[in-house]
Amino acid sequence: MWHKNGVMPPQRVQRKRPPLDSARLEQLALRYVERFATTRAKLRSYLARKVRERGWSGEREPDFEGIAARFASQGYVDDSAYALAKSQALSGRGYGKRRLVDKLRAAGVEEADSEAARDHADSKALAAALRFAERRRLGPFAAAPPRDHKDREKALAAMVRAGHSFALAREIIRLAPGSEIDRAEIAERAQLTAN
Repeated sequence: MWHKNGVMPPQRVQRKRPPLDSARLEQLALRYVERFATTRAKLRSYLARKVRERGWSGEREPDFEGIAARFASQGYVDDSAYALAKSQALSGRGYGKRRLVDKLRAAGVEEADSEAARDHADSKALAAALRFAERRRLGPFAAAPPRDHKDREKALAAMVRAGHSFALAREIIRLAPGSEIDRAEIAERAQLTAN
């Protein structure tokens, strides 16, 4: 009850952390990869940020690339597994391939490491688009048909921003609320309009 008696609590003194050296940098890297699924690029970025914040006292320059490569060879960091897990998570939440590609590019995953993830996104494109439409109550999941052309365009734009192809989004949005969903027909029509 220090605040009622006018007494202030003791201020915590922020200790200045010692600058990093090779051993401390290695420890930070290990703690980071044990706590987070990450990529080589994100690990390098994290270590560079820590050196900027705390300084460097090592004999040689910090070897961020070497640490990331060693961790990848030891299996602590796996860009392909990260990309596939990201693809499964995004498609499970209803996002499309374009959104996945943007996320992987931001995480520094190279093209070769993201092939399985992109294939997964392609195979789940229709299911993810329908999941997104259901979540946002668009197309066949809407309570009422769009009032006008502007509402239809807004729904279409939402699906495209979520990473779905324009053709697939258009086919889902054009379905009337409560209508039967024929996945084969939607896939065929989206493919025909995409070609």
